[in-house]
Formats: sequence, structure tokens, C-alpha cells
Amino acid sequence: MTDKKVFLVTGAGRGMGVDIARSALAAGHAVVATGRNPQRVSGTLGTHENLLVAALDVTDPAAARAAAEAAVERFGRIDVLVNNAGNFYAGFFEEITPQDFRAQLETTLFGPLNVTRAVLPVMRTQRSGLVVVISSTAGITGQEFCSAYAAAKFGLEGWTESLTPELAPFGIRTMLVEPGFFRTELLTPESTSYAEPTIEDYIERTKQTVAAWNGMNGQQGGDPAKLTEALIQLIDTGEPPLRWAAGADAVQTLEQKARTLFDQADAHRELSSSLAHGDA
Repeated sequence: MTDKKVFLVTGAGRGMGVDIARSALAAGHAVVATGRNPQRVSGTLGTHENLLVAALDVTDPAAARAAAEAAVERFGRIDVLVNNAGNFYAGFFEEITPQDFRAQLETTLFGPLNVTRAVLPVMRTQRSGLVVVISSTAGITGQEFCSAYAAAKFGLEGWTESLTPELAPFGIRTMLVEPGFFRTELLTPESTSYAEPTIEDYIERTKQTVAAWNGMNGQQGGDPAKLTEALIQLIDTGEPPLRWAAGADAVQTLEQKARTLFDQADAHRELSSSLAHGDA
């Protein structure tokens, strides 16, 4: 990659996508900032000689192709794709409707697949590029009330890990970003939809959980501007990590999951190792 890179950022109308776009522009890069409402993206980011705003609903493959084409038409290439757009359907699994569960996957899992599929032909032609996937510690460790969101993020983790060796021969790298709790807009009503309480067994726990999360909104410990500045720094090294735990709480989550996996692998080692065919 050249020192000045061309970024395509999804979900750049609000939240972390805004900070990613601003940090990339401040570092001297060109940015194609996309969102379902391009007027909102423009209103948030303003004008800049290195900025192109494009409409993009990540659930629409044709829109993804159009955004990639617009990026190439304006800047001639795409060096970094940042799959950031997402939403949050929260609730106990039995109370999340099948429609909402699918909607979570459509945006948060299949959305990045759509956009990456549109961008990869450009990167393969260049024989260079970086696909950044904004995942979450919810893609490392599941927790109650997050079954749909964790399913989408766990899917992103497995997809990205599998994509990495497929793309390496073309000079294309991948990078999974796993933020902990940052003061973004994820827990605002515009991003989070709570399942309607319908099952008596869950009602009290739902009330307590929603109240706790509403109280957490705007009080999270992580600074998204610092996260995105660090992200751009890592990208600019030319050797971005395959997985980056963003935030001290994210580091703790990954460490605890690693210890848990080691313990689970060892718990029934003798039984697990006794399953080969007799002639093996």
C-alpha cells in the first residue's frame, strides 16, 4: 500500500463509523464514507477534498457494488475496507422473534459479506488491500440477552479467520477488531431494539437488564476516538494484527476465554483422546 490509502467505511453516519472516517482523514488518507442516509453522513463529516460520501445499505448487494464502483471512479482504488455498520437486537432468545433474529444477521453478518464481496475484485486486481471487520467481545464470549448479536459476531469471527488464508496469496490481509465497552451509540434507541417481553419467566430479568443497559449508555469506559486513532495507527504500520483486542476489558475477555478453552480441552483429555478407530 502507498502511504496515502483509500478507505471505504460502512456505517459512517453515526457512532464509531464517524470516528473512523475522521481519524483516517486526519491521518492524510482518502475516505469513502457510506451510510443508508448519505445526507446524514455529509452533515456529520462535512466536506473535505479527500472525502466522498456514498449511499449504502449493507444488506443490498447492488448498493455495495455501486459504492465500490464510486470509490474506484473517484480515487482509483480501495486500500482499506472497514466493515463497521451494525445494529443490536437484544433480548432473551425465546422472546426475540425469528424476523428480528434474521434482521440481526442480515445487517451485522451478511452486510459485511455483501460489501466485502463487492470490494474484493478491486483488491485482487491491485494485489493489495486490507479488510477490517469490526467485531466485538460478543464474538469471543456469549452472554445472556445477546444471543442474536453474538451469533452474528461469532459468525464474523469464523468467516474472517477462514477468509484470511484465501486472500493471502493476493496480498490482501484481514484484521478483526474486538472492542469492549466504548461510549458509542450502540445502546441508543436508534441502534438497539429490545425484544418485547412476552414470557412470564423472563419479565423481571428483562426489566433489570434493560434498566442496567440504559444506565450504562453514555457511561462506558472506552473512548471511541482513541480507539479509531489507534486503529489507523495499526493499519499504517503495514503489519496490522489478525486480531486486535480494543480496550483493557477486551484484553481481559480474550485472556479469560483462552483460559476457559484450555481448561475445557484438558477436562476430559483421556476420554477425548480415546476415540480413534482401533486400526488407526
